[in-house]
Amino acid sequence: MVQYQDFAYIYDRLMHEDIDYDKWCDYIENLFTLHGVSPDTLCELACGTGNMTCRMERRGYEITASDISSDMLSIASEKLEDTELVCSDMSKLELSGKYDAFLCMIDGLNYVITPKAVINTFKNVKKHLNDDGVFVFDVSSLYKLKNILGNETFIHSDYDVFYSWQNRFIEKYNFSDMLLNFFVRNGDMYERFEERHLQRGWGEDELTKMLKIAGFTEISVYNELTFDKPSPECERIVFVCK
Repeated sequence: MVQYQDFAYIYDRLMHEDIDYDKWCDYIENLFTLHGVSPDTLCELACGTGNMTCRMERRGYEITASDISSDMLSIASEKLEDTELVCSDMSKLELSGKYDAFLCMIDGLNYVITPKAVINTFKNVKKHLNDDGVFVFDVSSLYKLKNILGNETFIHSDYDVFYSWQNRFIEKYNFSDMLLNFFVRNGDMYERFEERHLQRGWGEDELTKMLKIAGFTEISVYNELTFDKPSPECERIVFVCK
């Protein structure tokens, strides 16, 4: 399945209005404080085009960042100075050292669609996390994938980019199957390309069980950008694990 190839080169143009990366970085640092950690070294999984990475880098963290898409990493490399970039599937990521904290933000884990791969990802993190370290990640909730995205079609249109985003929710597997058709302006013409994305909705209890299998013993869960417990209709759930 082709994901984040041509889309990588217009990702920032489309996402900057939807995600306040500075606010997310503030929130992550507040979570560090709340859970009594002061990390110096970070490993970021599913870093994408490096929007969060570059901000955390500017805040003084020593970072290794990975993503499965070489195209996304190509964009990220233009924003970063000292961050080491690794192209890898997060469930198979090999690292040489240990880190004070791991991050996986803005849907990264939703792209890991089998329990085995999720557990392997969690085990990888635990293996490379310092004893007093912390793992922070979020997921788009099952409620969001099923009831907000569902079987809906979304349209975006501006001068440079038009796209249609067709969703199909496969309830048997809690899959959100997304077909995206893009028309991107190039001079006097528009170039068309298509990508298909597959995400899986994971329940809070499912992920908690898999985290415990991987060896995490302290697991806290929050509604996005708050310190409140997730509500049944929250759209993003944040996990903090030690």
